[in-house]
Amino acid sequence: MSIIVTDSGFGPDTWTGEAPMELASDTDPQTVVAQLPTLEMIRVDFPNSADGRGFTIARQLRLHGYKGRLRARGHVLADQYAMARRAGFDEVEIDEDLAARQLEDQWLFRANWQENDYQSRLRG
Repeated sequence: MSIIVTDSGFGPDTWTGEAPMELASDTDPQTVVAQLPTLEMIRVDFPNSADGRGFTIARQLRLHGYKGRLRARGHVLADQYAMARRAGFDEVEIDEDLAARQLEDQWLFRANWQENDYQSRLRG
């Protein structure tokens, strides 16, 4: 079973719309730009925590005007949650094993992603 992480913490998957478009971490976002206005949800795969290409995909989709729900799915760590939100993801989908190792409080600690980033602190 998957757990959805948002700024409010852990929750169930409440998606009831059409099947989301699934993008692998090596997808070129340009290949889906024409379809963006018709897509309600896109899930971007993170095969491991060292593969940051999904962050770039999310940013590119948002820069191309994608307004739908954008979900990171896979091996995203709590430490990466703020970066995922800044890149444009609305939520992160993790499995129960990862949720058991990285408890909800670790994710919530990074839920204030808009205020606590190093660039804001430097601008001070």
